[in-house]
Amino acid sequence: MDMTGKTVLITGASRGIGAEAARVFAGAGANVALLARSGDSLVTLAEEIGAQALALACDVSDYDQVDDAVRQTLDRFGGLNVLINNAGVIEPIAHLTEADPKAWGKGIDINLKGVFHGMRAAVPVIQKAGGGTVLTVSSGAAHSPVEAWSQYCAAKAGVAMLTASLDYEARASGIRVMGLSPGTVATQMQREIKASGVNPVSRLDWSDHIPPDWPAHTLLWMCSSEADEFIGAEISLRDPDIRRRVGLV
Repeated sequence: MDMTGKTVLITGASRGIGAEAARVFAGAGANVALLARSGDSLVTLAEEIGAQALALACDVSDYDQVDDAVRQTLDRFGGLNVLINNAGVIEPIAHLTEADPKAWGKGIDINLKGVFHGMRAAVPVIQKAGGGTVLTVSSGAAHSPVEAWSQYCAAKAGVAMLTASLDYEARASGIRVMGLSPGTVATQMQREIKASGVNPVSRLDWSDHIPPDWPAHTLLWMCSSEADEFIGAEISLRDPDIRRRVGLV
């Protein structure tokens, strides 16, 4: 898919799915605005990609920082066509009755409020340009409880409803909204889950996880007209038909 001339803003872009998405979209010709709390990692990635990448240290739990990142993206590239809400944390991994309230709240600030902040700052800009795509990285945890993941499950369930709400409100203005549930992916988050040893997910073998470039390529595919039938819905990368259509092996 040719994304030449398009600009994509990716949150949580310093590692894992976000970093791979940056490489995949840049490889398709897009300008990429890379957001994460870890500025040093972003600079390294932006240097790897080249002039079409912009590194922006940003805490998505702070709306003003997200809004400023959108403005800097416009100043650098002149527009914005795609928002990928990817930033997320699994912590605290703890039973609900033992979880630290501050850590639990911080997780909600990043995983749920961070997605709202991205949508609130970016969607009006995309609408003014005539439309575009908003993609959110979801999880099976949005739909089924997982032991010791109350924050993550609650946040992802909220994100699923945010995604549906945005589709309901903005589809008529040319905003294509979709979620992607990638399954378990070989990222740092899975290492943190593995170290906890709390639930069955932590006991999966590393070979059970898909590589992070799979969801990255799927996110690119979701920006094409081939994915239009899924607008307003959530795509599962566990679905063999989806993997086939994206071209994953």
